[in-house]
This record gives sequence, C-alpha cells and structure tokens, in this order.
Amino acid sequence: MKTTTALTTRFILVVALVGLATGCGDAGPPAAADHEEGQEQDGEHGHDDHEGEDDHDEETGGAIRLTPAQADAAGISVAAAGPATLRERLPLYGVVAPNAERVRDVTPRFPGVIRSVVKRAGDTVREGETLATVESNESLQTYALVAPLTGVVTARNANPGEQTGDRVLFTVADLRTVWVEVALFPRDRTRVKAGQPVRVRSADTGQVADGQVTYVSPFGSAANQTLTARVLVDNAAGHWVPGLYVTADVTLAESPVPVAVRSSALQTLDRRTVVFVAGPDGFLPRPVTTGRNDDEVTEIVAGLDAGERYVAGNSFILKAELGKGEAEHEH
Repeated sequence: MKTTTALTTRFILVVALVGLATGCGDAGPPAAADHEEGQEQDGEHGHDDHEGEDDHDEETGGAIRLTPAQADAAGISVAAAGPATLRERLPLYGVVAPNAERVRDVTPRFPGVIRSVVKRAGDTVREGETLATVESNESLQTYALVAPLTGVVTARNANPGEQTGDRVLFTVADLRTVWVEVALFPRDRTRVKAGQPVRVRSADTGQVADGQVTYVSPFGSAANQTLTARVLVDNAAGHWVPGLYVTADVTLAESPVPVAVRSSALQTLDRRTVVFVAGPDGFLPRPVTTGRNDDEVTEIVAGLDAGERYVAGNSFILKAELGKGEAEHEH
C-alpha cells in the first residue's frame, strides 16, 4: 500500500511538473513545433529531419520534456542498454541457520565451582575473552573459561556457586556467515549442485544477498519428502537472522545476450512494446522487438542499440502522461 501511494504521489507530481514545463494544456508531440510553418500535419509522426537519425527511430508518441529535478521527483531512473546475462532460476524456500562450522560449545577443563560469570547470552565476545572463572575441585586453583572464537554468546548454562559437572556452560556462534537451508523436492535433485550461485531474498525485510550452494544432502526427509540443500551467505552486516524464513533462487543456467534492458522498462502503446529513450528532445517512446527474458532483464532483438540510454525505472509514469496528453489533444 505504501509503495502504491508513493507511486501515485510521484505521478501527480510529474503531471503538474510536465504541465509547467510545456507551458500549455496541449500535450501533443513537441517535435511538431520543429516543423517548418505551413507544413501539413496529418496526425501521424513522420521521420525526423535531422541528419544521422537512425531509421528505427519511429515513434508512437511525442517527446516528454522533464528537467533533471522533475525526473528525480518522479523517481525516473535512466540506464544504458547493453550486454546482460539471462538466468534460468529455480525458486526454493528455506530458513536461515547458524553456520554450524562456526559454532563452538564451551565446557570446563576440570570439574569445579563456578566463581564468576562475565558474559551473558547475546553478548558479543572476542576469541580468547573470558566468559567465566572456575575453581578446580582438585587443585583449588581458579582458571578462566575463554571464548574459542569471535562471535555471539547464544547460550549460557552457568551461574556463580554452581558445580560445573561436565555439562556445556556456553555456546558461541560466529554469525558473520550463515547457512540458508532450503527444501529441495526429489524431482529437482539432479538440477541443483554444489557451486551454483543463489540469490536469497527476505519477504519481510526486503534484503537480498548472493550466495552459493555448498552441500546437497544425500538423504531425504520421511516427514515432508524433501532433501536439504545448503547455501552459504555472507552476513557481515548482520542482516540475516537465524530462524527466519527466506526464498532462494538457484541459478541453473546462464545465457549472455548482446542487448538487454530491465524488464520494468517495457511498456505497451498502441499494442506495441516500447521503451522510453532519453534524447535531446526529451523522453521518446520507441518500438522494440523483444526476445528471451528472466525475472530481471529482457533481451532486445531490434529497435534499440547497445549504449543508448532508456528509462529503466518508473517508465509507466511517462506512459500515463503521454496518454493524458493525447486525450487532451483530441478535445
């Protein structure tokens, strides 16, 4: 709902700004003003008279002129078309877990009485830092229990005055890397292998991270008839909290293409697929022929060259403004 409200506000703002920029209610193609006086207008856009203009620069609507400030206020972003890699992905679901290779239990070296406890659950510790002190029952000497690695105390089972016995007194976990354990159905077992790149997403926080498949279990679960695949994810910033559910898109194959745009840039005008190209006269809708696509980018087969700049974000605002201008022009 917040995203829709923000986009609506941006649309209203850009409509007002465009009206001020054009200085009139007629939102017809500004390019028409460049024609010599007296030239017949038939409602169709002919080719530009500028020399060197590409033949594929046939437009389905007029240019929309915006200042950089207006474009920024509307959230319009521009990018360059160019080579990209299309990825075939397999969506899976999983849960964040501590990296078990970076978890250590701390037990007493000698049975004795706990004399002091320095750290509690949730405390950050450095390797070698004292967690508690214990007085040995045999030697009556006091020794320190220290953190075996840098991380966070995730469990504490020690209080002053207690006998240690041989139980685990502390657990320390290094959460700078975490595992994402995903459920893999048997039909997909042969498609997922160690080394494949994975994009992990959190639906709750919007966080995205790239990881890699490090392990695929050779055994299945009788309870849910799935196997477990493990993804290693960097967590230096601490965004990935163990216990939370995430989605994981495993990249199965990659295909390079010479020219591509973000899929969000594509719009439909007069039943034709267009992108808004940034030019000296403003933003112009240009028909394109699309090819293959994934969930992020789309291949452009014809209509747009590598290096040309196009509207990659919020292009629907330009489409809406173009439609508004054409409706006003008909009146």
